[in-house]
Amino acid sequence: MNILIIGPSWVGDMMMSHSLYQTLKRQYPQCNIDVLAPNWCKPLLARMPEVRNALTMPIGHGAVNLVERYRIGKSFRNQYDMAIVLPNSLKSAFIPLFAKIPVRRGWKGESRYFFLNDLRNNKADYPMMVQRYVALGYEKNAVPSAESLFIPTPYLQIEQSAVEKTKEKFTVLLAQTENRPSVAFCPGAEFGPAKRWPHYHYAKLAEMLIEQGYAIRLFGSAKDEEVGEQIRRALPSPLQSYCVNLAGQTELNQAVDLMSDCVAVVSNDSGLMHVAAALNRPLVALYGPTSPQYTPPLSDKALIIRLIEGGLIKIRKGEGTDGYHQSLIDIQPENVMEKLAALLGG
Repeated sequence: MNILIIGPSWVGDMMMSHSLYQTLKRQYPQCNIDVLAPNWCKPLLARMPEVRNALTMPIGHGAVNLVERYRIGKSFRNQYDMAIVLPNSLKSAFIPLFAKIPVRRGWKGESRYFFLNDLRNNKADYPMMVQRYVALGYEKNAVPSAESLFIPTPYLQIEQSAVEKTKEKFTVLLAQTENRPSVAFCPGAEFGPAKRWPHYHYAKLAEMLIEQGYAIRLFGSAKDEEVGEQIRRALPSPLQSYCVNLAGQTELNQAVDLMSDCVAVVSNDSGLMHVAAALNRPLVALYGPTSPQYTPPLSDKALIIRLIEGGLIKIRKGEGTDGYHQSLIDIQPENVMEKLAALLGG
């Protein structure tokens, strides 16, 4: 059986989708899984052994472009027995239809009755995103309940030789920290500062860790480079050389390698948090208005700090200085240090 996955467009969602691919291999042991997703996903998919091919989705997130979707769908004809559509949008279901794939599976989403012929409409029974992904790995009449649904843990394959080669490319940046164990910080988050732990808290935690003999590696995209510099500059001058700002300096593949080389990770609720969980790194995950009930880090080495109750709060900017949310401001560096100490054995 050949299965085409219409993949998600975000790092965290892509990491959680790995639980589905593992489930499919359990349900259909001889299946081949290809994933159609944005090009930046390929470094992650290449580290998931269940995936045969990572296929480039050339249409940008949010664009309809029916002509291009028809061209892609037509190119896939007679190649797949089943398609599973992970995004909820109507347009994401076009390609499997145009490809004339016999079984087209997915959640109801934007009224996709004509487009999907194995339509699931009980999404509310599966409150976690990863549960919804995994449930699509089962035949419609054989899906376990949320309480009994087995969730395979996402993971990324790491080759130590590749890690060493990546470290060689950043020899100059990492030189000062070479003889110290590194703790990774992921201070960025999509959709603005309301999901971010304040940079000054990160800086205080970095100072505490550096004074204990650790080094700090800051990870993120190019738009996180400035917050990384805010953290580094907030440190006392003699300590700044032990804090390396890699945000915007690494490709995703390189960030995965360098994060796997760290002894622990501190992260906001972000895509890189899910990468850290998949790397099985000791992880302290910091939540504010977003909810770990929906998208928690999928790792038994993760500890979550959240000071407020309830589900998701839809907010783009908090009430605190620099747009931070008060629930994240209230998480003190000492609280995080205590969790880190527990993960690192004191």
